[in-house]
Amino acid sequence: MKVIPEEFHDLLEDKTRAFAFLATTMPDGRPQVTPVWFNTDGEHILVNSAEGRVKDANMRARPDVSLTLMDLAEPYRYYQVRGRVVEITKEGAAEHIHALSRKYHGHDYSIPEGQQRVTYKVLPENSVG
Repeated sequence: MKVIPEEFHDLLEDKTRAFAFLATTMPDGRPQVTPVWFNTDGEHILVNSAEGRVKDANMRARPDVSLTLMDLAEPYRYYQVRGRVVEITKEGAAEHIHALSRKYHGHDYSIPEGQQRVTYKVLPENSVG
């Protein structure tokens, strides 16, 4: 990813298992932050959630987001990325949450009955170290 310096690219790798703290904006302008699992497709940061959650509603209404990628092995080592949700899709979202669960826990995710998973593609626009 172009906006993330090379020395932080390891945070994007599955083997690192870094967490992202996703900041969205509430309808009244206040921030809302959630720790999330993530991976990338090489161009976007991909996050997954259940349809109807607060972050889901926020990203649909206000797609500008910020993510802090944190190295779990060294918590004071992190990188901030600001970007925009450019795609929201249900297609492949169940498979995506299973892939993320295998990355972080080593097994498929247990999707509650009736829950609809959604994948969000965040296009990084700028970043701060």
